[in-house]
Amino acid sequence: MEAEEEQKFPTQRQEQQPGKQHIMDPIPQALNPDYRQANKLHGKVAIVTGGDSGIGRAVCYCFALEGATVAFTYVKGQEEKDAEDTLKKIQELKAPDAKDPIALPADVGFDENCKMVVDEVVKNYGGIDILVNNAAEQHLSNSIEEITEGQLERVFRTNIFSHFFMVRHALKHMKEGSCIINSTSVHAYCGSPMVLDYSSTNGAIVAFTRALALHLVNKGIRVNAVATGPVWTPLQVASLPEEMITKFGSETPMGRVAQPHEIAPSYVFMASPESSYYTGQVLHPNEMKASYAKNLIARAANMV
Repeated sequence: MEAEEEQKFPTQRQEQQPGKQHIMDPIPQALNPDYRQANKLHGKVAIVTGGDSGIGRAVCYCFALEGATVAFTYVKGQEEKDAEDTLKKIQELKAPDAKDPIALPADVGFDENCKMVVDEVVKNYGGIDILVNNAAEQHLSNSIEEITEGQLERVFRTNIFSHFFMVRHALKHMKEGSCIINSTSVHAYCGSPMVLDYSSTNGAIVAFTRALALHLVNKGIRVNAVATGPVWTPLQVASLPEEMITKFGSETPMGRVAQPHEIAPSYVFMASPESSYYTGQVLHPNEMKASYAKNLIARAANMV
């Protein structure tokens, strides 16, 4: 009985996620020192939601190295320090002719906030070429009964409502050749009994990506997604109990968790001219093996 109790997850009720990357130990690696930029995004303007930490931060760094002007969103409060650190680094990495980056505090789960973000970016830069919908949150739950109506709405607002809202406002300022990249997860495909609401939103993101790609193809705007597996980020680690953090990523063939800088090149590819024939597609830097789903089911059984 005690062994079973140890594997149960405490109900998480974090007001904001991810936040506080700067206190993670070790801090996620958002910049690959061996990355070789090739000017793939020169002159482009990019918005990255949730760009203050994790994969979003790594994407911002790569976009800046590739010549883009970068704006990103973050949530006020917990993410202030992460946003300051990210903004400073983008400024150091940006191309000489790129405009200064901006960090915009906004809860993108609400339509009016997304409009504010888009309006501010257009006011500063004149248009939008790349939109990365990356903001997300998750909470571990022992059972579906623990997922309250408030939590369900909160997760859907952050993880999928924000995609609709950001796209709706950004499209007015995007032209032929622009692109949209949505962040999703391997959980959209294999599911997870520990994050039912999070898994559901990621499935919705995949469907949204495919439908939106068809909706915009005649306008010459491409829409794709990136589905990640275990990555060392605040989003994925913040809600895990300590005993799971030490084993995080061990079920992958490589036996380790990915670093954010290993995921970011997928976004560079999807944003660059090299992916001109990709739309409605999902890249899978998630490195999962078949036994992963079975292990999730076994863990869920132990939580009951």
